Amino acid sequence: MNDEFPQTLVEAIRYFSNPQVAFDFMVKLRWPDGVRCPRCKSADVSFISTRKMWECKCCTEKRQFSVKVGTIFEDSPLGLDKWFGAMWMLANDKNGVSSYEVHRGIGVTQKTAWFMMHRIRLAMKTGTFEKLAGEVEADETYIGGLAKNMHAERKRRRGRGTGGVGKAIVMGLLERNSKEKPSKVKVKHVPNARRETVQGQIFQHVEPGSQVFTDSLPSYEKLPLGWRPATGRNVPPPFPESAIPYPGQAG
Repeated sequence: MNDEFPQTLVEAIRYFSNPQVAFDFMVKLRWPDGVRCPRCKSADVSFISTRKMWECKCCTEKRQFSVKVGTIFEDSPLGLDKWFGAMWMLANDKNGVSSYEVHRGIGVTQKTAWFMMHRIRLAMKTGTFEKLAGEVEADETYIGGLAKNMHAERKRRRGRGTGGVGKAIVMGLLERNSKEKPSKVKVKHVPNARRETVQGQIFQHVEPGSQVFTDSLPSYEKLPLGWRPATGRNVPPPFPESAIPYPGQAG
């Protein structure tokens, strides 16, 4: 890999236009201490050079994975050269950059550029390109004072009702700790606790193949694409009581 990092957009596009350079850069960025299986975190992996993939020798059925698996790039057909060009533009423009500028700069449609900007900004906000993985707990809570303790005017604006009426809903995702790394938590204010909202957060922040533990809220049920609740798995208190396999998990 070239030791001279690009200083301008033109240099960045030329630098990452070489697929091998972009690939090596991503590997070094994601695994600075050596490649590890994103599922079991084992370093006992072998590289398949013809497919630019690795095979884990510890996972059941020797699960294969690429450098994109479990990142914001995973389900994107765009090459890393496009992603790194867009990242360079966003990180180096002090006044901000629009999707139209990215569309013109790296040669993608404006809609695609908007999608890329959304994902890159999300990664910058969370501080990592990787999603939560392994055993992940999902739950939501309502934040706000009791109606009986509110000022009369605020109680009037709040309206009538019980439970979460007039309260803010916060959803949390927790990746359970392992021997290799501590727990990670992502918390976000959501507009409601409907199925499309809470499941959307799981799709966006949890790696496919992960085991997602939830409570009995109906919003976590009936996941699309034929997902089904896991059975025969003991979840000790105070952890949630049901486990839902994320898409991509081997059945």
